[in-house]
Amino acid sequence: MNRPASDDRRWMAAAIALAARVCGRTAPNPAVGCIIVRDGHVIGRGWTQSGGRPHAEARAIEAAGDVAGATLYVTLEPCAHVSARGPACAGLIAAAKPARVVIALHDPDPRTDGKGIARLEAAGIAVTQGVGTDAARASMAGFLTRQAKGRPHVTLKLAISLDGRIALPDGSSRWITGDAARAHAHLERARHEMILVGRGTLDADAPRLDVRLPGLEDRSPRRAVLGHRAAPDGWTALRSPADIGALDAVDHLFVEGGAGAAAAFLAADLVDRLLIYTAPIVIGAGRPAIGDIGLTDLAHSHGRWRRTDTRTLGIDTLSIYERI
Repeated sequence: MNRPASDDRRWMAAAIALAARVCGRTAPNPAVGCIIVRDGHVIGRGWTQSGGRPHAEARAIEAAGDVAGATLYVTLEPCAHVSARGPACAGLIAAAKPARVVIALHDPDPRTDGKGIARLEAAGIAVTQGVGTDAARASMAGFLTRQAKGRPHVTLKLAISLDGRIALPDGSSRWITGDAARAHAHLERARHEMILVGRGTLDADAPRLDVRLPGLEDRSPRRAVLGHRAAPDGWTALRSPADIGALDAVDHLFVEGGAGAAAAFLAADLVDRLLIYTAPIVIGAGRPAIGDIGLTDLAHSHGRWRRTDTRTLGIDTLSIYERI
């Protein structure tokens, strides 16, 4: 029986939404979503659990029970390697015998990288690839950046006035943006394993850098400071942006302040995503959002960023950019 491509896209979108629940909680494993459908009805669903195990497919199959004749939608190619922490998902699926598996994205991990798909096909299961690829890639940006570049995916957050200031001349900055924008920033914190500020921001503001949204308080990321002095207890010290590659179990890094840290990461070409919260205020002779990044020719600044989203948050505006 032929299935409309729109059905596949719809169910894959649902699987990607499941994966979003655990963004920033599964490193070094990717946040994966899985949904199992039979006759147009969901019979099982799952997502990678905190810490990386159990995997999404294992949870979905457990919830469904009998999956014979069903279609399994998963955002990443099922793993093909057995781990001390759990079985290979390709083997679990092959044993469960769904009629079909739809996969958004192949797994670049060399331990899988096509082997999971081959195992499913060898078991006589029909495999469809490439459904919802772009959305799945965005949802697993941390894992994919770590695989490709050996470092976390870096988001730089700026809360600025219309004239690009982050504080008054004396450093006063509470609050540039309103409640809705600050709540959104806390949600972004919850999607990262680590949050970083510069030493100047730490000394001047003593920021808590936690998540203060009801029900998400336990999602506060680990804290890091960029600078040459020792870090306070419970913080990680980074002497240079280049040190982020050595961070353990960090696939998403949130750089939140201040101008020096922002400039350091931009100058090192280590920012993958920009979150710019703009308040409808003019400050004038205040402190700039970003320090010197060593730019000597305006031509070098063009063609580096692509706006992917703009939204209104109360009286403020959020613009999201991704590195081209």
